[in-house]
Amino acid sequence: MKNKKIMLVVGARPNFMKMKPVYEALKKYSYLDIRIIHTGQHYDYEMSQVFFENLCLPRPDIFLNVRSGTHGAQTAKAIEGLEDVFVREHPDLVVVFGDVNSTLAASISASKLMIPIAHVEAGLRSFDRTMPEEVNRVVTDVLSSLLFVTEESGVKNLKNEGIQDSRIYLVGNTMIDTLFQLKKYTNSDKLREFDVKKSEYTLVTLHRPFNVDDPRRLERIISILDKLGEEHPVLFPIHPRTKKRLEEFNIRSNGNLKIIPPLNYIDFLNLQRYSGLVITDSGGIQEETTVLGVPCITVRPNTERPITEEIGTNVVLKERPLEDIIDLGNEVFSGKWKKGRIPELWDGKAGERIAKVIYKHLLG
Repeated sequence: MKNKKIMLVVGARPNFMKMKPVYEALKKYSYLDIRIIHTGQHYDYEMSQVFFENLCLPRPDIFLNVRSGTHGAQTAKAIEGLEDVFVREHPDLVVVFGDVNSTLAASISASKLMIPIAHVEAGLRSFDRTMPEEVNRVVTDVLSSLLFVTEESGVKNLKNEGIQDSRIYLVGNTMIDTLFQLKKYTNSDKLREFDVKKSEYTLVTLHRPFNVDDPRRLERIISILDKLGEEHPVLFPIHPRTKKRLEEFNIRSNGNLKIIPPLNYIDFLNLQRYSGLVITDSGGIQEETTVLGVPCITVRPNTERPITEEIGTNVVLKERPLEDIIDLGNEVFSGKWKKGRIPELWDGKAGERIAKVIYKHLLG
């Protein structure tokens, strides 16, 4: 029997964690030829190659070196590079992950060449088209043959958009698969490196344009984090985009905020697991904190992961003033935060479910 060629396309840091369980599960099946394509959307070492090493993933089979740019320019470069690869390699299936520009580019390239697409993390919706990620999600889902969904809201969204039931699979969350695999490498003893104690500090990640591209909003956020730092240490592993904006706007902490370089996944997971509170505008971190049982404040007007707020540990700021972060933080450290629970199928086996569906789809 002829091997079926599957190309897994990634481009940014969150994709790597989502891909790992799928890649490992697919490798167990005969007659599958698995290739990894890295578009190079995240090209900084700490944001890219170190993650492959950290996650024990092989070097990508193909690296396109797309690098940064406007959404249109970056997506266009990725489309051009991926089209060349797909024409040359003739894959039987292209698998894309999440909602970054590389996800959209791979979906467009593959669909134009009549190559089937599988979307891991399909169906998530913020219903906010000002978010580039929302556009990427919607277009990718329309073009995909296999839609692998993390939570029930995703299934409902896809059905409401007219996607056939036969294309939709509720499988769980591959990012949580990776978390379960690597959590064993975390250790609270490592907190001494950052001079913090278990459950007594706040961990911050902020990178979305909504928060960091407006100088007045960013200055308010830094001031609020400084205020929180008066009571409990605040650690801020800074995203390159956010660092650039702080320098550009000449915004500085008063010293209560500990700004540190970006961290590899295991080091960040370690800080996340033992923190008392996480403040973020990330999507995946809302999910990870829910599984870890860590209180989370999401500094956004919406979320595409409503289950993390409905049954998890997450609270989305929505239209509340930024200053409410201080009151919410006080609730956390006074022990008044909700407990939360882990969503159905977030059990570390999503990658296995996805691989089984793909194998049956390709080989019957």
